[in-house]
Amino acid sequence: MTAGGVYVYAIIRAGRPLPADAGGVGNPAASLRTVGRGRVAAVVSEAPPKLRARRRDLLAHQDLLLRLSEDGPVLPMRFGMVAPDEETVCGQLTVGEADHIAALEHLSDGVEINVKAFPAQHALAGLVAEDATVRRLREEARRRPGYEASLRLGEAVAAALESRAAEAGRRLLRELTPLARAVAAGPEVQGCALNVSFLVGRGDSDDFRDVVERFADVHHEQVELRLAGPLPCYSFVPAEGPHLRAVGV
Repeated sequence: MTAGGVYVYAIIRAGRPLPADAGGVGNPAASLRTVGRGRVAAVVSEAPPKLRARRRDLLAHQDLLLRLSEDGPVLPMRFGMVAPDEETVCGQLTVGEADHIAALEHLSDGVEINVKAFPAQHALAGLVAEDATVRRLREEARRRPGYEASLRLGEAVAAALESRAAEAGRRLLRELTPLARAVAAGPEVQGCALNVSFLVGRGDSDDFRDVVERFADVHHEQVELRLAGPLPCYSFVPAEGPHLRAVGV
């Protein structure tokens, strides 16, 4: 929880207007403004008291970032970034100005699309047909049913499903990488064989999604794909910046 201060949403090029009627976090929605010096500015508002990750505020934060990205590149802040005051924000923008400009150039006209791959859970018949070990253990479990036999069969099925999903994920990654301007691996997700974000040109995002959806249709017995985007380009903001030492909620 953070009380007071300046809530920071994003960094943009100086001089850009904010979206009409856009509001920030809080209830009522906080009024937005830009602060900064030089060639970059931060989109900020007053930080509401007792700020928490409520659904309304999470959606307000992301909606603003998406609206900002429609009119130009944006360096998005994670939800809950609060600086002590405007002077702190301006000082950090000045220190990191060159890095921010380079990052904005890199993200120009780009959007993030995230792809997650999970084992297909409704393809046991195909798995039994392909995997000799699973076939053998299933026959053993039928001849001599019991806890140990069921356990071995279950473990073999889970391992085979994960292996098939991982291989499909590698094929998908090879297919999608040439279509993206940059690729960033995401954090590990339980049960997920692949979690990768792609930086894609805004005008190419529909074609990119079509490729993913066709792959999902063809390989539905090996993998279940979850597609999210266009998203703010969180995964492609340099780890060393933006230079805002803010407080996270």
